[in-house]
Amino acid sequence: MPSGIRAEVKIEDPAGCVVTAASAAASGRVHSVSKSTNPDAPERVTEEFLLEAEEYPDAFDVDPEPSRVFSYGSGEVYRFTRELGQGCPCECVERHDSPVTDVRTRGSSLYLTFHAPDMEGLQAIIGDLMERCSTLDVQRLLQSQQDHDEGTLVFVDRSTLTARQLEVLETAHRMGYFEHPKRANAGEVAAELEISATTLTEHLAAAQTKLLDAILDYED
Repeated sequence: MPSGIRAEVKIEDPAGCVVTAASAAASGRVHSVSKSTNPDAPERVTEEFLLEAEEYPDAFDVDPEPSRVFSYGSGEVYRFTRELGQGCPCECVERHDSPVTDVRTRGSSLYLTFHAPDMEGLQAIIGDLMERCSTLDVQRLLQSQQDHDEGTLVFVDRSTLTARQLEVLETAHRMGYFEHPKRANAGEVAAELEISATTLTEHLAAAQTKLLDAILDYED
């Protein structure tokens, strides 16, 4: 039985995404997006999204421009219609027969959740997204627990690391700090990051603790 993978990705300021453009313009958040197609015009799709913001612009400088259709008090529902095949992030995922199960935004950041049938399918989707969205960041991967015959893959939620911890880990890895023998020592990595060796070891220790907690499924 194939082992599916749930993926959560973040894309900063994606091109061609009306929902994210509206969210950024209002400095708000979108928690719900729905789509529908008219059988008489299958080449077009109508989308609605619920936007929550401190203030709502009278108009959005985006094409097509969303129009307000409903108010909940805590949020406003907007609707727009667009042509299919524009290459937006959701369409990139759906092109692989994987429905997008959740769409959210926070300002100019778009968050998508989808399920891939296996690792090969996941790599195809991520590769397609990366070709169109240079700001793609894989936030979290979870593997289905249906099949343990070939061992267990462990995926780590990168969002548990601070931006600085992630930068330190990536730099140390790139410079060969974790290799045996090391291609770079702590002093060299610290110099590259323009921090002290003590600060480097503190960041590495904190990051590695979080990673080990996730890998070992440890809870306080």
